[in-house]
Amino acid sequence: MKIALIGYGKMGRMIEQIALDRGHEIVCRIDIDNPQDFGSEAFRSADVAIEFTAPAVAFDNVQKAFAAGVKVVSGSTGWFSQHEAEVRRQCAEEGKTLFWASNFSVGVAIFGAVNRYLARIMNRFPQYDVEMEETHHVHKLDHPSGTAITLADQILEAHTERPTPNPSRNGGEQGEGLLSHVGWIPIISYRRGEVPGIHTVRYDSEADQITITHDAHSRKGFALGAVLAAEYTVEHSGLLSMNDLFQF
Repeated sequence: MKIALIGYGKMGRMIEQIALDRGHEIVCRIDIDNPQDFGSEAFRSADVAIEFTAPAVAFDNVQKAFAAGVKVVSGSTGWFSQHEAEVRRQCAEEGKTLFWASNFSVGVAIFGAVNRYLARIMNRFPQYDVEMEETHHVHKLDHPSGTAITLADQILEAHTERPTPNPSRNGGEQGEGLLSHVGWIPIISYRRGEVPGIHTVRYDSEADQITITHDAHSRKGFALGAVLAAEYTVEHSGLLSMNDLFQF
């Protein structure tokens, strides 16, 4: 498989190494210093482009790849919800292909399946309030994280009606964290050191507490998942997600 890399920072270099180890070829590397290479023959020769950049430029990068006739795997967060309708239209009407995920970790995919199952159970027990926390490295620009938003959306889908908020709690101990909400679910975001990513979903009642957590040890799991997604994308088309790659 011929891969173009859009974004050549720590994540891009880790993806490159894993792709090479799996027998793939890197035909083009695009970063802030060479955006003109979107028009190169090397980029157009790619079977798929893997894009990990910043929210402000991700959609434009996807559009440039589409214009070159290249399928895209994007792991940039903080942009997709704003442009989802247009991307869906392009995939449905123009034959474009985008595999987008807020998190490519295999472990997070499993965690998401557990989250959906637990949410369906907890829908029957309104005495529990749900809240979330996420912690990432200080370089991450968006908050809450894309993964936290995805997890919250999964919980919202499982609940038949909006719970009545418990005024005695407001998303746990906020500390230096930033409090935000997805629907009625409070999410506290922390930015500390070089933390790859920690996500916690907590159901709390007066009687007890139920907590599930995914704690990434490094970015390697995200990079491997992105390469697995690229391998899947080469053989498929349309708007794709981790639910297509891993059908739990």
